[in-house]
Amino acid sequence: MAGRICGYAQAALALGGMGLTLVFGVRFMLWFAANSARLQGTEADPFAGMLEMWLALRWAMLGIALFAVGWLWALATSLGLVRAAKGQESPKAPPRLR
Repeated sequence: MAGRICGYAQAALALGGMGLTLVFGVRFMLWFAANSARLQGTEADPFAGMLEMWLALRWAMLGIALFAVGWLWALATSLGLVRAAKGQESPKAPPRLR
């Protein structure tokens, strides 16, 4: 978290998104296992099936989106920290090993 308060919000977004994805993803898989034969039947309406699938999947997708937002925010913050640290290197420090 590098001593910044935004790290807590990033962690909360990522963990909340992961929790939503886990809970509603398992719920969706159980729903799909119970309804797959009906959804894939030849007489089934594909648009009605897609709408029904979306209604069962939307909360898991929200969890994935929240996790992605938290992760991308953390990535941007980390890159900013690395960029700031490069500008603060001491000229008397020994050369960095690569």
